[in-house]
Amino acid sequence: MEQQKLDVYVKGSWLRKMVKESSSQFAAIQVISAITFTITIAFFVILLGIFVNGRIRKFLVSEDFIPIQSMPVSGIELSGNGFRDFGDWIAPRRLWHTMSDQELLWRASMVPHIKDYPYNRTPKVAFMFLTRTMLPLAPLWELFFKGHQGLYSIYLHTSYESIDEPVESSVFYQRRIPSKPVEWGRATMVDAERRLLANALLDFSNERFILLSESCIPLFNFSTIYDYLIKSKHSFVGSFDDPRKVGRGRYNKRMAPAIQLSDWRKGNQWFELNRDLGIAVVSDEAFYPVLRDHCRPPCYMDEHYLPTLVVKIGKDLNSNRSITWVDWSKPGSHPTTFGRKDVSERFMSRVRDQSDCIYNNVPGSYCFLFARKFHPNTLEPLLKIAPVLFGFNKQ
Repeated sequence: MEQQKLDVYVKGSWLRKMVKESSSQFAAIQVISAITFTITIAFFVILLGIFVNGRIRKFLVSEDFIPIQSMPVSGIELSGNGFRDFGDWIAPRRLWHTMSDQELLWRASMVPHIKDYPYNRTPKVAFMFLTRTMLPLAPLWELFFKGHQGLYSIYLHTSYESIDEPVESSVFYQRRIPSKPVEWGRATMVDAERRLLANALLDFSNERFILLSESCIPLFNFSTIYDYLIKSKHSFVGSFDDPRKVGRGRYNKRMAPAIQLSDWRKGNQWFELNRDLGIAVVSDEAFYPVLRDHCRPPCYMDEHYLPTLVVKIGKDLNSNRSITWVDWSKPGSHPTTFGRKDVSERFMSRVRDQSDCIYNNVPGSYCFLFARKFHPNTLEPLLKIAPVLFGFNKQ
């Protein structure tokens, strides 16, 4: 009997042990199952997140989606640093962007190495206006550009505070580039010139680049000026060795060895460049810093940088003269400003008919295409004589 009781006790103990071990194993299985399920769900969520993020990114960069960006004070839309398609890459539709000067110059310095263009390229002339405000002589320029869409591009670098925007029908509508303050005679003036040039170079159809001010006027109709520039074998930068104090006297010995006294030149700020020389200017990292650091008033960088640079890098590409006429007959640091009473057919003909220059290695029939400085009050008389003198009505 006692043996039976012992057997029953042993069996009971074994069963309880088995049940306890089974319970522990079941609990462990539950924990493992819960962990496995959690990991599986987490992995699925990660995969879903990657998929959704990829779809969103694809949607955001598609042509069907244009993000709404903040507007500058002038009301011109920002376009960012990217390009939506090939057409926008070779000729940006919007001039306003968020690139820094360093990014802009780097972008503008790019040169295709395949000579044949993959599109029908019509060479254009880029008219780059360096102004304080919007153009007071704009109606004259509107008449000048009328009927010649596709043969020109316009770029405006205005004072940083300027918020004026021309009417939508104007050729100057939304042609303002991101601008910065400019001080006369300082490096910021050259910075503005290079900024204008770099923005214009982003349009691969721009072949010639002319710098103008708000006081400049054209001396001939558009067709005459366009043909003169497009057919020219040279750029037009006044560059001469001036032995006077206002020339060589401004040279700083610290510019050596990059720039020697024999390289030092002076010239007219208002230049005209072909595309190759324009790219060289925005790509310059050797000479610009030298003048920026060592040419300060009474050394005026805008009078020396480009004239000296073309001697160093593109002497054979330059005609060594300006195509913008100015009157320096009166003493002073600025040329003569012409007012309403100065404008007449006789006066304008005298400026236009000067022909003591070389064009494409032969004597030229005329030398100047533009003139300055004309006061805003000259607009009315200029508009009166423009149809006859400039031939605007015969284009």
